[in-house]
Amino acid sequence: MSNTPVQPEPQQLPAEPSESVPYMRKIRSFVLREGRLTKGQQNALDNHWPAFGLNYQDSPLNLEQVFGSSAPVVLEIGFGMGKSLVEMASNAPEKNFIGIEVHKPGVGACLGDAAAAGLRNLRLFEHDAVEVLNDSIADNSLSTVQLFFPDPWHKKRHHKRRIVQSEFVQLLRQKLRIGGVFHMATDWQNYAEHMLEVMQAAPGFTNLSATSDYVERPAERPLTKFEQRGQRLGHGVWDLMFERIS
Repeated sequence: MSNTPVQPEPQQLPAEPSESVPYMRKIRSFVLREGRLTKGQQNALDNHWPAFGLNYQDSPLNLEQVFGSSAPVVLEIGFGMGKSLVEMASNAPEKNFIGIEVHKPGVGACLGDAAAAGLRNLRLFEHDAVEVLNDSIADNSLSTVQLFFPDPWHKKRHHKRRIVQSEFVQLLRQKLRIGGVFHMATDWQNYAEHMLEVMQAAPGFTNLSATSDYVERPAERPLTKFEQRGQRLGHGVWDLMFERIS
């Protein structure tokens, strides 16, 4: 028997991904914490998904066919339980709205509220927003992208998980029409400063703030109960709006 050690075969490393936002494929901006569905949420998923649900696909949807109209499309990333999204869609029937959320209880709650409101201008994805934007949304098809109160990942070692990064912003630039707006809001000042720094350096965008930093909350963004509580406690909220110009 030979005493020569057997050398392990070299492992072949996987090819680097070629997606337009590779960092988001490796580092998620969210943690999927599934809460228990209520009966009402499960019933809404069972009964109303066919009317409001959109399934992820690897080719762009025809949004005019999806909604049956060519109205401007507003897309919200991470709508939570969907209260403000349903309110916005109810208040703006002249627009079409798409919400993306990964947490099933929130999707169920939003479906129930949308059905109760009799909405026709709202559709929902239950999927990773980056994958939806990359594959299912056509370039130059959105009038507005909304990102309200995303996870701030406040610990410095977790800042790489923040969704607002230069690669992600350029993905949004592709999907927004010229003149389209990326609207962000956060109640973490450090994240607001991070958002502002990233957006000020982003090619193709201009800040809509008259003071070159933050804007007043526009009337179309509903004031949430969470935000109202924060105001009573003296917490700040920062809104940023950047227009695609090229």
